[in-house]
Amino acid sequence: MTKTIYWLKGLDCPNCAQKIALKVNDLEIVDYADVDFIQKKLIVKHKQSNIKSIEESVKAIVKKYEPEVEVLDYSKKHEHKHHHESEHCHCHGHEHGHEHGHNEAENHTFDIVRFILAGILFAVSKALPYELPCKILALCAYLIAGYDVVISALRNILHGEAFDETLLMFIATVGAVALGYYDEAAAVMLFFQVGELLQDIAVERSRKSISKLMELKPEFARIIKDGREEKVSPESVDIGDVIIVKAGERLPLDGVVISGESQIDTSAITGEFLPVNAHEGSTVSSGCTNLEGVIKVKVTCKFKDSAVARIMDMVENASEKKADTEKFITRFARVYTPVVVACAVLLAFVPCLFLGFSQFTKWLYRGLLFLVISCPCALVISIPLGFFAGIGGASKKGILVKGARSIEALAKCSIVAMDKTGTLTKGSFCIEKIVPDGITRDQLLEYAAFAESGSNHPIAISIIKEYAKDIPSGTVDDVKEISGHGISCNYKNKKIICGKSELLEENGIKVLPCESENTTVHVAYDGKYCGYITLGDEIKQTSKEAVSQLSKQGVETVMLTGDRKITAASVAQKLGIKEYHAGLLPENKVEKIEELIRTHGGAPVAFAGDGINDAPVIARADIGIAMGGLGSDIAIEAADLVLMNDDVLSIPKAISISRKTMRIVKENIVFALGVKFAVMLLGALGIAGMWMAVFADVGVALIAILNSMRCSKT
Repeated sequence: MTKTIYWLKGLDCPNCAQKIALKVNDLEIVDYADVDFIQKKLIVKHKQSNIKSIEESVKAIVKKYEPEVEVLDYSKKHEHKHHHESEHCHCHGHEHGHEHGHNEAENHTFDIVRFILAGILFAVSKALPYELPCKILALCAYLIAGYDVVISALRNILHGEAFDETLLMFIATVGAVALGYYDEAAAVMLFFQVGELLQDIAVERSRKSISKLMELKPEFARIIKDGREEKVSPESVDIGDVIIVKAGERLPLDGVVISGESQIDTSAITGEFLPVNAHEGSTVSSGCTNLEGVIKVKVTCKFKDSAVARIMDMVENASEKKADTEKFITRFARVYTPVVVACAVLLAFVPCLFLGFSQFTKWLYRGLLFLVISCPCALVISIPLGFFAGIGGASKKGILVKGARSIEALAKCSIVAMDKTGTLTKGSFCIEKIVPDGITRDQLLEYAAFAESGSNHPIAISIIKEYAKDIPSGTVDDVKEISGHGISCNYKNKKIICGKSELLEENGIKVLPCESENTTVHVAYDGKYCGYITLGDEIKQTSKEAVSQLSKQGVETVMLTGDRKITAASVAQKLGIKEYHAGLLPENKVEKIEELIRTHGGAPVAFAGDGINDAPVIARADIGIAMGGLGSDIAIEAADLVLMNDDVLSIPKAISISRKTMRIVKENIVFALGVKFAVMLLGALGIAGMWMAVFADVGVALIAILNSMRCSKT
């Protein structure tokens, strides 16, 4: 299965976006298609061999519904960022901008001028005492304000397209003219077009606000080649190359500082505004800004694997994981408009069957009101925009959310399970006690360090750091890491076993009793017990506050750890965690998560962890949360949320953002449908006029869009 993404340059009509998606979905060679209206992209999943045929079919479909929209390769979108694109499709009454290639500001200026002119003509028509000149001026105002709507509607009729917003507005206003309401037709068209213009501006501003997330990508990298400094694209830099980053510049790639000293602003990645010191040996991430001085950085990964590329990929692809609410609105919109149109027809004719056709004009007018109200734009635009804004707001706090589905699930979350080491604690152990048995202290530390040299676990790193001597490569062989238990290897042709007491006892080695609440590593060499090392793992400063905030949100915290029960109990007590489970292997953690899912009433269960051993349980949880800064790539890949600042305090923040987003989304649904149904009822009773009907369409859409943008304010 292949995924191809197209950029629909110039797309600015949510109804047209839905139609395009439906028609592309109907193609036999397509398995799945969807349009992300907010980012103007069409996602198509299909077989590899159909790429050329897919592109031709997509272009034909888009040309039918949106002649002015260009179909381009989405991966090349950023190449166009310095060019102004024509943002208004014919469905929203701004066709002039496409035909003449004006930029966005010129389009708006032209529209504003013609709407002012139409408004003046309408005002004069109301002031004149003579009926015929009034009708002529009102008709002129109507055509100046809505000529593009009329053209678009006629074109849609020729294409056999029903239930289009412009077609419905055309029928309603022409019907008003036919009934003799010239001034009302002109006023309604003018109000409709002004509302559409304001809606376009609001959507475009929200797009620009959200698209700032995508500006993390550096435009160039300064690379040293043959002793000379050269500007190249970040994609062309290889691992091991040395780049120069000057003050005020954004780091283009991940790497290690090999020369220079500076302070780095990591807020774009972590959401934290405190600068971080960078010196020789420091690891730095792409997307961060060098605040002072010049540093040389040795690149450690290709651009596609860098932090900034990972963030851009997560944000851009977030829209593909739609929430159930979004899916419901999409299905609802397909049914809603045809049903309302059918109701409009019935309202125009059925009463006349009982009351007589002498009242046909009155009931036809009421039926026309239904046509104006019927467009579901308020829902089709505002709901995805709300989710996207929520995802954008979270990213500003260093929280990467992979899709609207995760936002929706997190808002309902009632329990968060967390790993201990590296999540609730710093994961940077320090040696507290070395207790040898039958050998010297230095020998015990040597055996442990050589055994752990084959591991990147925080415990191993701490022991090797304490040993503080070089460990030549090839000194140990046959290294076997037993996940959750320890490690074994051959050293000087004899076996070292290093890890939990259970591991040594399984190999027939009796260990000394140790009652320490801290992590204990027992060591055996050549089948003989050599002693143990205890290590303390400092609790993160924000862990207790995070647990407290989760409790206030009604979310229970459960700790799952592979550490000993005595250690787990101590950490749980200090943090105020009531439920904890210790001595768990990775598969045991998965079992515990499944148990929590079964016993917590169907509410989503989240798990937060880092490291390779947490990847299975992160993937199994309803909401997987990975510690992004220190976490392993495999854990990040499996997660639904990534905390770039490695701070568990981001978890209650993420839940708060998710709940706010869902609250705003639901507000928009209730408000939009409530106003529309209320105006429909008032229209059917003859209380509401055409003005109120237009407000129920474009006015409600505009308010819902502005409300959705609150999701990005965190």
